[in-house]
Amino acid sequence: MNSLGQIRALLELQSLQNFSEQPSNAGTPASSSFASLLQEFVQSQNTISPYGQTENGLNTLGQVFQNNQAYIQHYLTDKGSTLNIHETASPTVMKTGSSIEKIIERAAETYQLPSKLIKAIIRHESNFNTRAVSGAGASGLMQLMPATARGLGVTDIMDPEQNVMAGAKYLRNMLDKYKGNVKLALAAYNAGPGNVDKYGGIPPFKETQNYVRKVTDTYLS
Repeated sequence: MNSLGQIRALLELQSLQNFSEQPSNAGTPASSSFASLLQEFVQSQNTISPYGQTENGLNTLGQVFQNNQAYIQHYLTDKGSTLNIHETASPTVMKTGSSIEKIIERAAETYQLPSKLIKAIIRHESNFNTRAVSGAGASGLMQLMPATARGLGVTDIMDPEQNVMAGAKYLRNMLDKYKGNVKLALAAYNAGPGNVDKYGGIPPFKETQNYVRKVTDTYLS
């Protein structure tokens, strides 16, 4: 699990368990609690490595987490937690830095789009979370609606490659429809081309207007 995932798991554990509480299940390892994990993590901040440098606290937290993962997993499951530790540790999440960058570059080249524009959309759609799902059901890096994804030939909406390629293709279609007008294309990406056509421009929806402004600012910065 990456560091953010470890912190998320520990914070959820904290919210489920009082610092001094011990698990009621007799089969659960009783040697660990969030308090002891937190204490070990805090103490690690003053740990000096053999090379004379303070060890990275998050790396140490990772070691603490791995040493107590069975307990944490058992406790979260016992409490009915919605957190899936193994999903958090998904390879597509852990390797985001390099692989997503390459996918974006391929999409930009394939559909003749600025890679910076694709990145700006992803940042404001999902903040580069490959597993993001909105309340409306939009999914993945570029937050594709299931019907739109199917229409673009996507078979796995959570697959970063398919998601970004399909999102870039849809953006290309919107740019072509609105003769290269980035703001109208972004409005159509957010609210649908039907609304852009209906209002003859950016729809008077606060969410869409803010979306167009934020993505445009990020793209042009």
